[in-house]
Amino acid sequence: MQSNIILIGMPASGKSTLGVVLAKILGMSFVDADLLIQNHMGKRLQGIIDERGAQGFIDVENSVLKGTEFARTVLATGGSAVYSDQAMQQLKELGVVVYLEISFDELVDRLGNLDQRGVVFKDGLGGDLRALYDERTPLYEKYADITVNVTGTSIREAALMVSGQLCEKYPESFTLE
Repeated sequence: MQSNIILIGMPASGKSTLGVVLAKILGMSFVDADLLIQNHMGKRLQGIIDERGAQGFIDVENSVLKGTEFARTVLATGGSAVYSDQAMQQLKELGVVVYLEISFDELVDRLGNLDQRGVVFKDGLGGDLRALYDERTPLYEKYADITVNVTGTSIREAALMVSGQLCEKYPESFTLE
């Protein structure tokens, strides 16, 4: 197993923010997949979704994730990364996949304006957040090596919970700096 950490979960579950803190705690690098995609395409996520549709965005995301290699890095994926089995299998080969689980109610409180966030609604869900949550949750659970419930926790508390579980389960790969 490679010594990378792949964060998956719903938009607003804390992948990007927690990822930075987790990388500092473990002395690792941090990469945000959404920023990789934006840089690759030269436009914001919502612009890519508007231009290419949900499946087109997933194809771009899959391509970017498949073509990326990391070493001792925390990678925050986009919430839709789990729609590509091929990309997720490659990410699982690169490291430990950590699902940041969050309650639906807290997700609603955190999320804010979906129109500006670049959220992929697949299969005609058309902006129904509850349906999106219910559709993605089993996918996150399927790919997760570790699940950490971050509901009601601060970013630092959640990062400490994740790092503790990683160090306990994979002591040969992760240690606290």
